[in-house]
Amino acid sequence: MPLNKETLKASIVAIMNDMLTREETSIDEFADRLSTAIDNYVKEAKIDYVSGLATATGGGPVTGVFNGNLS
Repeated sequence: MPLNKETLKASIVAIMNDMLTREETSIDEFADRLSTAIDNYVKEAKIDYVSGLATATGGGPVTGVFNGNLS
């Protein structure tokens, strides 16, 4: 699944709105919830490999330049 910035934004807005309705807030809770939202967003990333990497026929280290993109 490609990265969805609008979903991340909605998560951040929901966290902020929830924290603003409280009489007592917690910076640690906010940081934890925000970092979870960002973590979930990043884990949705998809790497599309196009070309550029090779290895010797008998094996060995991979060489070359990765050609692809992140979505």
